[in-house]
Amino acid sequence: MLPAFLADLASLVFPQTCLACAESLLRGEDHICTLCRAQLPYTDYHKLSAPQNPLARRFWGKVPLQHTLSYLRFLRRGRVQHLLHQLKYQGQREVGLVLGRWYGAELTTQGLQPGFDLIVPVPLHPRKLAKRGFNQSDTFAEGLSESLQVPWSATALRRLEHTDSQTRKNRFQRWQNVATVFEVAEPHTIIGQHVLVVDDVLTTGATLEACAVALLDAGCRAVSIATIACAEH
Repeated sequence: MLPAFLADLASLVFPQTCLACAESLLRGEDHICTLCRAQLPYTDYHKLSAPQNPLARRFWGKVPLQHTLSYLRFLRRGRVQHLLHQLKYQGQREVGLVLGRWYGAELTTQGLQPGFDLIVPVPLHPRKLAKRGFNQSDTFAEGLSESLQVPWSATALRRLEHTDSQTRKNRFQRWQNVATVFEVAEPHTIIGQHVLVVDDVLTTGATLEACAVALLDAGCRAVSIATIACAEH
């Protein structure tokens, strides 16, 4: 670690900027400035029981989930959209890591940490993974893992098909698009376990639902989900 005066000098010559607002970071700020962190649109869904959690209601009658969690609200042209764009398309992996660490600390404070046995990110198809270079959900899983002290696996779940973009599909079309594309690649890692499945954004929930079904069918004891952000339903 650099001495404080060298760190200050380096920040003057090579200033780091906030990944949400592009303003210069102060010493001690971690990729996102204090002001942006304070103004992020938090959901606080982890503080709500299932009947009061509007996100949980999206999955009622579809798949049984232990916890339905999302850190932030996705608002168009807002800080969260900008952060996710930095993560997915600008290669800023630190966005997922930092938000995962912060959310993991929140979940630990709420007493949810002991319930999870394994964190599994929604996988990309190998073709898309090769094109993008990394899976943005892996970074969120890694950050959560650090704070929750729960192992994570990028290989437990596998995507079998390269599906079309979900962007312009309705909920039924999204479900048809992903209903059979996931399988458990390492059953021994998930049998009898409570698995936390994580992704970047939840819209209709079709992708996470398909992952949860595959995991439960393969012998999971329970499945929960968590995303960086969720879109309004």
